Amino acid sequence: MSLSLVHSRALLGLEARPVCVEVHLANGLPSFTLVGLADTGVKEARERVRSAIANAGLEFPSNKRITVNLAPADLPKDSGRFDLPIALGILAASGQIDAARLAGWEFAGELSLGGELRPVRGALAMSLALHRHDAAAAAVTRLVLPPGSAEEAALVPQAQVYRARHLLDVVARFLPDSAAAHAEPPEASGWTRLACTALGAAPAYPDLADVKGQAAAKRALEIAAAGGHSLLMVGPPGSGKSMLAQRFAGLLPPMDTLEALESAAVASLAGRFALERWGQRPTCAPHHSASAVALVGGGSPPRPGEISLAHHGVLFMVIAG
Repeated sequence: MSLSLVHSRALLGLEARPVCVEVHLANGLPSFTLVGLADTGVKEARERVRSAIANAGLEFPSNKRITVNLAPADLPKDSGRFDLPIALGILAASGQIDAARLAGWEFAGELSLGGELRPVRGALAMSLALHRHDAAAAAVTRLVLPPGSAEEAALVPQAQVYRARHLLDVVARFLPDSAAAHAEPPEASGWTRLACTALGAAPAYPDLADVKGQAAAKRALEIAAAGGHSLLMVGPPGSGKSMLAQRFAGLLPPMDTLEALESAAVASLAGRFALERWGQRPTCAPHHSASAVALVGGGSPPRPGEISLAHHGVLFMVIAG
């Protein structure tokens, strides 16, 4: 009988809550049971993990009774982010990797049937939550993510983020009694530590100076930007309401690191974050027929709405006309 523990995080609204993936191997009728308030996408990890381990040339303990618990049991879990920690837990419980070396690490990533790692949403929220936890506990926890997600997580200052392209890249770092597990891998390998990405030069926005005329409207935009006020523009179609609103972000001061991280974390939760928009104030323009749920957010699991996605940015809707 063997037991292993692997740490990850689940998204709950705008938070990334810690999750402990407990894997137990026992004698008995062969089975693979996954418990812990997991939705359909998480339960399907059984087949992805089984195929990924086998196709990576590793041994799947198909003659054992496998029980995977995602603790805490009352926290909803969704998506394929737990594929990688479940696979590592099975390999650790079966003795193929060193379970003790997994301490101080957190993992997230979806597995393909061949063992490649695919990105997951909310990577920036996970890194932010981990950074706050480490600051409060005076500890250092390293985060392993797939390509596309690791770059997001590396935006958090002082975060220790590692990018892995394949299940074997992760396994190679935690082999028992392996001297290579303590050495930094070459940049050409699938395992890479990412440097933190700092805010660059101020992004370019559409310039209000391009608008000819509209002196009263431009003056109203300047006053609203200076005082942090909301603004209501009413006029017939083609009068320039959208054109003016799209240039409102250019009047606001540059985002500081905290504002940029908060705005990017919300976009990451919705799967709409792009690295080229890092540090740029978001501009959201939902259709005038958007429902209350689309604007405010919600659902199960909860997703941010257009109002949240415009955090530290601009939200405008064209209604008049």
